[in-house]
Amino acid sequence: MAYVPTLKTTYKEQIIPALMKEFNYTTVMQVPKLQKIVINQGLGQAIADKKLLEVAMNELTAIAGQKAVTTKSKKDISNFKLRKGMPIGLRVTLRADRMYEFMERLIAVALPRIRDFKGINEKFDGQGNYTLGVTEQIIFPEIDIDKIVKIFGMEITFVTSAQTDEEAYALLSKFGLPFKNAKKNQ
Repeated sequence: MAYVPTLKTTYKEQIIPALMKEFNYTTVMQVPKLQKIVINQGLGQAIADKKLLEVAMNELTAIAGQKAVTTKSKKDISNFKLRKGMPIGLRVTLRADRMYEFMERLIAVALPRIRDFKGINEKFDGQGNYTLGVTEQIIFPEIDIDKIVKIFGMEITFVTSAQTDEEAYALLSKFGLPFKNAKKNQ
């Protein structure tokens, strides 16, 4: 039998029935699902130091379990010594099993390692997507703290098929994302 991530099984067996009951869906196809997770890193300092981009790419690839892609600047900005087409960031898009595995590591291992962690804000974008800002890459167990050159932050965007923020909130909180006010809303 092939390996199936725990969160994928949980979604099929527990989250779908719970959301169907909560929102009175008539069919399973109406239940919102997690479509992809996009991890994005802006590296403005990479303009001056090209080595930073390489280091950050190796770290992000280790965290995501999938090769990171560079993002390039769209226009010239002379104040920042920026030319069109210069690499200024990294991004990884996770789908299917890798997406569930990353989410499980994020919830179970990485988020609890944040100092003075009291939960994440529940600010959605209006279309049922959620972006979580992480200030330090060292919260991930794949990163060796002794080999850190520079602390990089990142944005982790959860793209769902939910129509409203309320549905997306219900979906992500059932997955186990530790929202700050989760107790009073449920």
